[in-house]
Amino acid sequence: MAQPSSPPVRFGIDLFSIRSSGFTPFQHLDYCAKHKAKVVHFSEIRFLGGLEDDHVRKVKEHADKLGIELEIGMRSICPTSTLFDPKQGTAEQQLARVINAGRIAGSRLVRAFLGSMADRKRPIPIEGHIENSVKVLRACRSRALDANLKIAIENHAGDMQGRELKILIEEAGKDFVGACIDSGNPVWTLEDPHVTLETLHPYVLTSHVRDSAVWRVPEGIAVRWTRMGDGNIDIDSYVRKYQQLCPGRALSMEIIVTGPRTFPVFDPKFWEGYGNVPAWHFTRFLALAEKGKPQDAPPKPADPAAQERADLEASIEYTHRQLGI
Repeated sequence: MAQPSSPPVRFGIDLFSIRSSGFTPFQHLDYCAKHKAKVVHFSEIRFLGGLEDDHVRKVKEHADKLGIELEIGMRSICPTSTLFDPKQGTAEQQLARVINAGRIAGSRLVRAFLGSMADRKRPIPIEGHIENSVKVLRACRSRALDANLKIAIENHAGDMQGRELKILIEEAGKDFVGACIDSGNPVWTLEDPHVTLETLHPYVLTSHVRDSAVWRVPEGIAVRWTRMGDGNIDIDSYVRKYQQLCPGRALSMEIIVTGPRTFPVFDPKFWEGYGNVPAWHFTRFLALAEKGKPQDAPPKPADPAAQERADLEASIEYTHRQLGI
């Protein structure tokens, strides 16, 4: 349970948690209001239902009636990432459109990301993708500042460790770029989520929060994402630290429950793309695994949308108790 003296955070929900529900943006907002969300994080354009000015205004009007703040997001802005979609225009064009939507929505930020763990492999190393992302961000600096918002880059799907995202933010310009810190994605980069928070907290603009389990297997280390309270990364302590280090920022549930993913860290070939990971970072991650116990994959749900809502709602209840909501 959080101590009464803990600085407040704004409780939020990232709509990726209920990505299969097929809700309209208005249904999303009603659902989140029912669960006491003060911030609703539209992490992708599909959840918003479009970027047309009139549509975004209507979504904002509905959010205002519910007393909810909007955060607007998009996917990859790195033109060399495997996750970048050139069919939507250049990275600069895509980011400009979402900045405009963020301005209309009253969002303090636009969330975006570089890519995924696939971008740590050759022919372009992660440092090259970081450089290319920085170029895009710098090209959109004046547009972001004119819209009175910042770009929140996520440590996403195993693309960057916290120290690498810190480099990206500082090279792009911390006057308009910060972090959307995700507590689950570090375990896909061989990083203890507490190290990520210790590294990035001065730059945090918003967050995605979920729990993870980490344990040893013969091939190396296995990880899986879980409901809040079902992992072994000490998510309770993580949330308390977030309250203390990032007061006033949104603490938004992004609940994704997965089966195990194995990182064969004893195979020399695996380390291609991870050769720059500091030893002390890895040993803290390894220490988590040594304390963990194996977890089976969850059964395949008959109704994925209903299961996502059940996982989110159980995690909301857990986190509300911790925050005293």
